[in-house]
Amino acid sequence: MADLMQLVTQAMSGNNLESMSRQIGADTGSTAKAISAALPVLLGALDRNTNQAGGADALLNAIGKSHDGSILDDLSGFLGGGQFDDGNAILGHVLGGNRQPGEEGISRASGLDLSSVARLLPMLAPIVLGAIGKMQRQQGYDARGLSNALSQERDRALQAHPDAMSSLERLLDGNHDGQVMDDVVKIGSSLLDSFLKS
Repeated sequence: MADLMQLVTQAMSGNNLESMSRQIGADTGSTAKAISAALPVLLGALDRNTNQAGGADALLNAIGKSHDGSILDDLSGFLGGGQFDDGNAILGHVLGGNRQPGEEGISRASGLDLSSVARLLPMLAPIVLGAIGKMQRQQGYDARGLSNALSQERDRALQAHPDAMSSLERLLDGNHDGQVMDDVVKIGSSLLDSFLKS
């Protein structure tokens, strides 16, 4: 299976990264760093959700209805449209009560101010689900296959950054120690070159 994080970072490079940066009022370097911190948080939360009762079926249903991956075919149009209510709804389902501490941690880790992070995540969430939907269509995953695919993504991150993934688990469990996101950003730090060299 293709690397989901790489699929998202490829979609978010070049002009799309510049467009997103303009909309949140930040430079591309800070935006890229914030995205690299946010991706493991979103993917980790999705993985946890799919391992709960009914979670994988719910995700499969969601991507079948409105997140089939077509967003990646016209990402500039999505970003230029300025309508990100769906992203806020996704974040509510995926992060729940962890959204605020997640935003605060991404802000600390990236140097991006909190209000910019709060505008960034609703743009990013539908792109992540679109990437998952594209992979589901290509691979023909059922609910179990989708859950396994997300677990594989988590395992990749765990192998690359075990300490940071432990911190991510603490964040998702709601046990915030103030340093969690500073560690978690290590998971996505290797993605920065994908953004900045595009």
